[in-house]
Amino acid sequence: MTDTLAPVSATSSARTRLRVTGPRVVLSEWTKFRSLRSTVYTLLMAVVFMIGLGALITAIAANQPGGLEPGQSPISTSLSGIFFAQLAIGVLGVLLISGEYSTGMIRSSLTVVPRRLPMLWGKLAVFAGVVLLTMLVASFTAFFVGQALLSGQHLDASLTDPGALRAVVGAALYVTVAGMTALALGALLRNTAAAITTFVAVFFVVPTLTLLLPASLTDHFVQYLPSNLGGVLTGGSSGLAHALAPWTGFGVLCGYAAVLIGIAAWRLRRVDA
Repeated sequence: MTDTLAPVSATSSARTRLRVTGPRVVLSEWTKFRSLRSTVYTLLMAVVFMIGLGALITAIAANQPGGLEPGQSPISTSLSGIFFAQLAIGVLGVLLISGEYSTGMIRSSLTVVPRRLPMLWGKLAVFAGVVLLTMLVASFTAFFVGQALLSGQHLDASLTDPGALRAVVGAALYVTVAGMTALALGALLRNTAAAITTFVAVFFVVPTLTLLLPASLTDHFVQYLPSNLGGVLTGGSSGLAHALAPWTGFGVLCGYAAVLIGIAAWRLRRVDA
């Protein structure tokens, strides 16, 4: 009787060890995240854009005869690389899930995690954590480098100045939420080209096109565009006629991301890979 029960006990123990849990799903997604070369390269590009382009634009602004242009501030100028960094992070967010659909690996992932949604939550948790930490370091570095370049013309600001710390931290938060929006688009559309095109259109093309429309029309909605919400948070969209308060705008941006993530989760549960 002992010989009969032993294999059953061993099987039960193995099933307990292999049970799918939230931490194990997150660890699995972290392993996939860090094992891709494109992850490191794309994060590095985002850091270079944030710090390098921010420093370049700040140096040009500091050497202008008239100083900073109207609407510019020492803080927003040093963080001007943010809108290039968000492109790299957006592409990373899309590739993190659309790449699995293009290679067919998504079927293996969903076989291991049959409830499906924990896989999406794991991807979002890993992505948000890594991007937020990386961009926090990059945004603080960009700020201090920018202020060092501006100090020669006595145009620099301090981190203790009103709105400075909010702008630096807000830059990292904005890029992180923009990336999560891109990840949701990748999960929803399941196609790399379509998701990246949609992300670029919403965050880059549409705001540019609104500049061609009459102000009497755009004043009613332009303040709700994702890029302008991020600009207000970092102090770069003060020229908007009806700009939202910084943290109110960030809440709206998070709402956009939450809606897209919710729709992507619904499709993931309802539609086969």
